[in-house]
Amino acid sequence: MKISREIKTGIVVLTGIFLFILGFSYLKSDPLFDDNITLYAVYNNVGGLQTGTQVTINGFTVGKVKDIKFEGESGKLLVTFTVNNEFSFSKNSIAELYDTGIIGGKGIRINPLFDGGENAQNQDTLTSNTRLGITELLQQKLNPLQQKVEGAVTNADSLLMNFNDILDENTKRDFRESVRRLPILIESFQTSAAAFNGLLAENKGQLDSTITNINTITANFAKISDSLANAGLGKTMKSLQTTVSNLDLLLGKMEKGEGSLGKLMKNEELYNNLERASKELDLLLQDFRLNPKRYVNVSVFGKKQIEYELPENDPAHKN
Repeated sequence: MKISREIKTGIVVLTGIFLFILGFSYLKSDPLFDDNITLYAVYNNVGGLQTGTQVTINGFTVGKVKDIKFEGESGKLLVTFTVNNEFSFSKNSIAELYDTGIIGGKGIRINPLFDGGENAQNQDTLTSNTRLGITELLQQKLNPLQQKVEGAVTNADSLLMNFNDILDENTKRDFRESVRRLPILIESFQTSAAAFNGLLAENKGQLDSTITNINTITANFAKISDSLANAGLGKTMKSLQTTVSNLDLLLGKMEKGEGSLGKLMKNEELYNNLERASKELDLLLQDFRLNPKRYVNVSVFGKKQIEYELPENDPAHKN
């Protein structure tokens, strides 16, 4: 069977178109006949994510990013990506946006969940999450430090301005004069130090003798302390403390009216009786002195004894 030129031309054209589509798909890393499902994730910021970026699960490539576009008027970005249908996971799994390297670049990795829920199907939207990269973490840590540095620089600038305001021309002149006289002051200190060293050298013997005397006095004090300790000072102080305690106890009993002295101090009737007895004894002695014949009556010749008459002021009349 002879094939016409037109059929040959058509076969060549169709073969060329097929090869072109196949090559284009290869260059896009998009197989012509694949068994993938399309999934979606919504992010506030994709951080430079590009189409064609690989999608991984546990570090293994399972798909790629197909499309990135705005989702309505919210400003959020809808990312479309494909995943190999050979691996099944829950639709509650998380599509995490992360840094693929230190110098930049974003990728998507799926953190699969196996919670017994429904598996992810074609056209499902996964929960999204953005993991901060090194740049964002450094920025978060450095921002407070930057603010502190800026505040410190501002304070230092204010301090320098205030210092410049204080250092007027007269102050600067006095400061320069003080700096100029500083060598003279140092030289004076050196002269004083040399004189003091000479004084110490001249009186070294006396200083040694004084230090020796101080050592002797210290030794004597130590001996006196040892003598007092050996003399039983502690025992004497303990005995004195016991005596003071007994005396305090005795005074306490006297204050409470216990014992003879306590009763004498607290019993007012006994005090009054003693006072009356003292007065009567005083009157008796006075009467004995004035009228001794009342008490001593000796009759040699047998005279009759004169009866004793009480004085009118004698307390016995009252009784």
